[in-house]
Amino acid sequence: MSRFFSSKYKNLTPYVPGEQPKDTQFIKLNTNESPYPPSENAVRFASCAAGGLNLYPDPTCSDLNAALAEYLGVSADEILLTNGSDEILNFAFMAFCDENHGAAFPDITYGFYPVFAQLNNVPYTEIPLKEDFSINTDDYKGLNKTIFIANPNAPTGIALSLNEIEKIVKSCPDNIVVIDEAYIDFGGTSAVPLIKKYDNLLVTQTFSKSRSMAGARLGFGVGCKEIIEDLNTVKYSTNPYNINNMTMAAGLGSLRDNKYTEDNCKKIKENREFASKELKALGFELTASSANFIFAKHPEMSGKKIYSSLKEKNILVRHFDNSRISDYNRITIGTRKQMKALISALKSILEEN
Repeated sequence: MSRFFSSKYKNLTPYVPGEQPKDTQFIKLNTNESPYPPSENAVRFASCAAGGLNLYPDPTCSDLNAALAEYLGVSADEILLTNGSDEILNFAFMAFCDENHGAAFPDITYGFYPVFAQLNNVPYTEIPLKEDFSINTDDYKGLNKTIFIANPNAPTGIALSLNEIEKIVKSCPDNIVVIDEAYIDFGGTSAVPLIKKYDNLLVTQTFSKSRSMAGARLGFGVGCKEIIEDLNTVKYSTNPYNINNMTMAAGLGSLRDNKYTEDNCKKIKENREFASKELKALGFELTASSANFIFAKHPEMSGKKIYSSLKEKNILVRHFDNSRISDYNRITIGTRKQMKALISALKSILEEN
């Protein structure tokens, strides 16, 4: 780092994104993207919007906001659209955490949570998952901290029931509970309806996964209008024009093609079940994933060895160095053809070893 870099960031450990190779020979199962292209309307709407790139985008995202509110069954003032769900999560750390209001989240979860905490100088507590990698909801009840829970969790894929989520929210009336639902369209039950009942709940989602728009960067948060007002204060103090014209248009087009999204989610779930069955037949141990990925380990080979062996065969999966999960790899669900190629490669790797 340079001698000009602020000392307040000297201990900051940045988030490490998954590999994004330029080489198209790789089967890319490492970053939980959709294997399917965006909907036709999403592409068409975005293309039309390209002609207006000389103008600033609508900072209120009024058309997209209204369409999303109708889809979710909430009011327009109960939604804030952001540049990916990462931005709404960072806004939540900025708005609802400080030196007197620390954050809490699982020790194995989305890797950006501790980064956002460090970035915003927020003290945080990492609560250990149980031995089976599930969340012990009792650990979060009445916790005097801002809580962040990914549901389904990543990288484990394990989901909490809506009843369990509600118990946590209800037990923390004086603290915000953030439920990160990046993968909710692949399993589990959304907590969005609970925002009508609890004024301390913020639910975040993304268009990146189920709507095939990871490259567009579009996310959102849903909560009571007072929470959204707080988050808008942060937004308008940082980047009012946080969503570009083409992304906004693509999001609107995607909402016009909900059947396409539903069909893709169905295919991904079917491919998840196919791959899970095949992996178990090869001796792999899996968590019960409700997401668009599988979390798997083999008792006879290290996770890092499997990761590197697959990479040699031009298949990318995600490996983590965290000691508790170093024997596992997170495998994004691709097309049936990609899943068959994965299984074939793993059979070969296991036979070689």
